Amino acid sequence: MNTKSEPETAAAYDPGAFDRPSVTVDVVALTARDDRLHVLLVRRGVWPFEGQWALPGGFVKMDEDLYAAAQRELCEETGVPAATYLEQLYTFGAPGRDPRTRVISVAYYALLPGPGGGPACAEPEAGSDAAEARWWPVDALPPLAFDHGEIVATALSRLRAKLGYTSVAYALLPEEFTLSELQRVYEVILARPLDKRNFRKKMLAADILEPTPRQRRVGAHRPAQLYRFTRREAVLLD
Repeated sequence: MNTKSEPETAAAYDPGAFDRPSVTVDVVALTARDDRLHVLLVRRGVWPFEGQWALPGGFVKMDEDLYAAAQRELCEETGVPAATYLEQLYTFGAPGRDPRTRVISVAYYALLPGPGGGPACAEPEAGSDAAEARWWPVDALPPLAFDHGEIVATALSRLRAKLGYTSVAYALLPEEFTLSELQRVYEVILARPLDKRNFRKKMLAADILEPTPRQRRVGAHRPAQLYRFTRREAVLLD
């Protein structure tokens, strides 16, 4: 039977008995613009990989929650305000992934609306230790620092999978949109065309959309009905 009191046990514990790897967060921020899926990258202004493009991210503070660290780094390095959709993606911890020291990174992915969708989609501005920040098409990325190419690929795989069973696309759209705009977001993410009739039938039957009182005219076409999601959160689809 262990009769030691908690203070005695705590006093005897040596926090230096084990190695302490550093912990970082990296954020894959995605948006749909110009009919392509884009990811937000920063050009590093410091060693290591100075001058190379990378995901926004950095070291987690000792008194900081991981989610808060991801939001902070995204804002500090790109000027993009807090993402309304931010989800933990995966933990990357291969030895040697960072030349500075043993670093374990907890990756997140953020979904942001395209141009015209609110403050979160404003053009990025480099800050902190970033020399530049800009949107890059995911199908035309430059060489990335660290293992960030693997992190981006993992985020794309996760997003494409979730698109099939949740309403996660809401985060990439403005409050109101046409069915054609919704379909285009799906096509941009999946990187393939979808049948218009089948897509609309599936979306309307999923009970996640509702028509608004408004319409929008695009070019010479007749006005199109505007819709909105019934809930601004990812909803499981049947």
